[in-house]
Amino acid sequence: MTDLVIDLNADLGEGFGRWTLTDDEALLSLVTSANVACGFHAGDPGTMRRVCDTAAERGVRIGAQVSYRDLAGFGRRAMDVPADELADEVTYQIGALQAFARAAGAAVSYVKPHGALYNRVVADHEQAAAVAAGARLADPGLVVLCLPDSAMHAQAARVGLPVAAEAFADRAYTATGTLVPRSTPGAVITDPAEVVRRAVALAREGRVTALTGEPVAVRARSLCLHGDTPGAVAAAGQVRAALDVAGVRVEAFV
Repeated sequence: MTDLVIDLNADLGEGFGRWTLTDDEALLSLVTSANVACGFHAGDPGTMRRVCDTAAERGVRIGAQVSYRDLAGFGRRAMDVPADELADEVTYQIGALQAFARAAGAAVSYVKPHGALYNRVVADHEQAAAVAAGARLADPGLVVLCLPDSAMHAQAARVGLPVAAEAFADRAYTATGTLVPRSTPGAVITDPAEVVRRAVALAREGRVTALTGEPVAVRARSLCLHGDTPGAVAAAGQVRAALDVAGVRVEAFV
């Protein structure tokens, strides 16, 4: 088989105070990159520290998952934030995680927008430029993890930030290669067998079938598995096993 390599990333640390949402301990045994909530949509200092400590122990790369300031809405509500303010808030979130990563003997290697911000910067160049500016101020070597051919991809590259393209095994796609909004029935795929099938097709063939049936080319270096979906740990384990059988090596992208 062709020597193929893919990264598995998951959104982690998405608890707050007494509430927990993701099984960070289990997922950190399966993924190679951890998108850690930085306090704006979820996450608190103790959670950030624990995830960084465990990720460092297991050789999992640490990434800052930055968001609009929206704890009540889990960062999934559309917001209008001035570009200069957004850039500063991105730097602020990355900086908080950098402190915990450094204390764990590791570093923040990449940045990934979350939720409504992620969707916004697919097409909004002004907001994407603000995220890129904020990331560059925090660390000009940070890799930006985002959808291929997006505004975020273009704006990160414009300011000299390295970019890694990602795909989603557990989210439905439109015919144009963007994610189907979560408000649409079928947007989130919870059947583990289907998630596995899509993950292998994305890794080996660079393709996925859109919600409306069209084949979509998606070339990505990293696959995202959402940690807050039902059965996330079991699905991640099955995906990793299936990739191994398919001849795909799971390895961090940075």
